[in-house]
This record gives sequence, C-alpha cells and structure tokens, in this order.
Amino acid sequence: MFEKMRQTETRFITIEKQLEDPGVLSDISLYTGLMKEYRDLEPVVKTYREWQKACQDIEEAEMLISEGDPELRELAQEELREAKKAESTKAQELKIMLLPRDPNDSRNVMMELRSGIGGEEAALFAADLFRMYSMYCVAAGFKFSLLSATETELGGFKEAVIMIEGEGAYSRFKFEGGVHRVQRVPRTESQGRLQTSTATVVILPEAEDVEIEIRPEDIVVESCKSSGAGGQHINKTESAVRITHKPSGIVVWCQEERSQTKNKDKAMKMLKTRLYNIKQNEQNTEIVSARRDMVGTGERSEKIRTYNYPQNRVTDHRIGLSLYHLDEFMNGHIDEMIDALLTAETAAKLAEADQGD
Repeated sequence: MFEKMRQTETRFITIEKQLEDPGVLSDISLYTGLMKEYRDLEPVVKTYREWQKACQDIEEAEMLISEGDPELRELAQEELREAKKAESTKAQELKIMLLPRDPNDSRNVMMELRSGIGGEEAALFAADLFRMYSMYCVAAGFKFSLLSATETELGGFKEAVIMIEGEGAYSRFKFEGGVHRVQRVPRTESQGRLQTSTATVVILPEAEDVEIEIRPEDIVVESCKSSGAGGQHINKTESAVRITHKPSGIVVWCQEERSQTKNKDKAMKMLKTRLYNIKQNEQNTEIVSARRDMVGTGERSEKIRTYNYPQNRVTDHRIGLSLYHLDEFMNGHIDEMIDALLTAETAAKLAEADQGD
C-alpha cells in the first residue's frame, strides 16, 4: 500500500509542476484534466504526508526513551502514545482512500421516477419521492431540474425525468436506484384501509460531451406542445422537444423551459446520458446486471426500501437499517440513510481488500 502511496505522491508533484507550465495553461482541455486529477490526489497526498509525520514522531519518541533521561522519558512516552494513535488512524484513512473508486462518483445524475404497482396511489408516491429528493437537493446544494413529466389528474407522476447537478451528485444518489415500497392509507381510499404500492427509481450518471458523439443524421428532432399543468403559455406554443435516436430507438423529450432551444439542449443531454449508460453496459457485464436489477419489474417483492407511514418508519432492506422519523425523511432529511449505505459499501470493500491481502 505504501509503495503505491509513494507513486501517488510522485505523480502529484509532477502534476504540480505541469500546472505551472505556460503550455499547459494555454491548453484548456489538458489543464482541466490535470486540475481534476490534482484535486483528486490532493487529500490522499495530504493524508500520506501526515502518516509520514506520525512515523517520524514515533521514531523520535522511541529514541528519547532509549536515551534514558528520566525527565524526558515520561514526556516521550506520552508523545509515543499519541504518535502511534495518529499513525494507526492515518494508515486506516489511507487504506480507505486507496479502495477502488466508482469513476462516476463526481458526475451529475439523471434520475427517472416512475409509478409502479398500485395505480393512482403509486403515482402519488412517485410525486412524494420527487418532493423528497428536491428538498434534499436544496439542503445539500445540488441543482434539481425537472426535464419532463407525465402527471395524473390528482397530481401524481406516471413518470418524471430529473437532472441533478453538483460535485459528487452521483456518489450521493447512486444507492437510490431500485423499487421503493410505501405502506399507508391512500388519499384515494375512503375506507381507511392500508395499501402497499411501489415506485421505481433509476439513477444514471450524466455523460460528458467528449464521451458520446451523436451525428445529426442519426436523430429526428420534433417540436410539440407541452403537457400537464403550466398555464396558458403551454397551450399556445410548441416549446417542448422530442428527439428520436434512430440507431438505438431511444426517444427523449423535454418541456421544462419555455424556450425550444433550451429544451432541445436538455433533451440532448438526456439522450447522451442514456447512450452513455448503454455504452457502459456493453463494456461491463456487471453494470448490465446492476442496471437490470435496479428496478426489476416494479414488484413489491423487489423492494430496496419500505416507507411505512403508520409506524413512521423507513427501512433500507439492503443494510437492514430502520429509521423512525419518516416524516422528516420525506422532507428531504435523508443524509443519515445515504451515509449508512456509503459506510456499508466501504466496509464491504475493506473486507474484500483484506481477503485479497
């Protein structure tokens, strides 16, 4: 591990020197790539140097103890205990930092919400999830934009496509993909009977322009009237845009903006993201399986999480964690669950790494 750290520090120093080169500064693409790598390596190198300092402190304290000066020995023993504690802490931090990272963690996210089993109640639950995620994004500093939606008469969502933008968005949302189950008395239920319904969530990392190239002759761009609530403007103009990608058969549409040009730009982002996801699937059979397993058929038995309103409880079935403040959770306070899922992922990776050692 520490040989790898020495190599990482060498690479970090090399990048520092490159970033001072006028030739690099004039090449925007090269400079951007190097700056991203620099920012990724900086916390790792900082922790490595702190680990080195702790090792040096241990050596110095042991030397003072061995010299036998009674006045210095007690002080040196205390410094040795502190240095060993720091060394152990920094070594563990480095071990975690060197675990394989998801290359998509820093990307923006395209989220697809759909009603599952349960009719109108499932659509209303999808709208509740939409509200939950939008409130979380506001609190966490992410930009949350509705790209397209198909609404029901009662204000639910048959489907909604959302773009979530911000540093590390995918790392925070990647565990949200799957079947979400709700247990509650629906607004549509006059007898007060408990009902179980589902909504599905798909999380896709946004593609970057340099990764996906779409030829103009491969797409059909059509303008159309927006649907759903929105006032008189929606009924009078054809600002919504639908794009069909002929080679793949993928169809995307966007109605968020009043400007047809802006809607076209966002629809192209959606298309590139879906094509990027297909490209990933073709390159990695594990990702194919993961994406397929993410939503399954929307059946209740495929749930990743249950939202039980009578018990004010939300349970994530993958890690067996139950939180008993569902009311707060639905208001966007979901960090505790996300952090627990990230911790579980890290623990699993560490266990795997230890077995490999």
